Amino acid sequence: MKARVFVTLKNGVLDPQGKAIGHALNGLGFGAVGEVRQGKVIDLELSETNEAKARAALNDMCEKLLANTVIEKYEIELKA
Repeated sequence: MKARVFVTLKNGVLDPQGKAIGHALNGLGFGAVGEVRQGKVIDLELSETNEAKARAALNDMCEKLLANTVIEKYEIELKA
């Protein structure tokens, strides 16, 4: 089973890298770009075949290592 985890900063947490990306895009002539938030994508391949168990394990991974849950949120996408 394949999984993709999206980790982004929670709303209200300052995102200086996102702000820098937005300014750079505006400077390159992309004036329609407003607020930019950056994050990370983590792709994992799991040997687990049970979706509920895989999701539970991924939540545990995110809570323990993949995301700093004080300032970040995460979203899990599973593909069989």
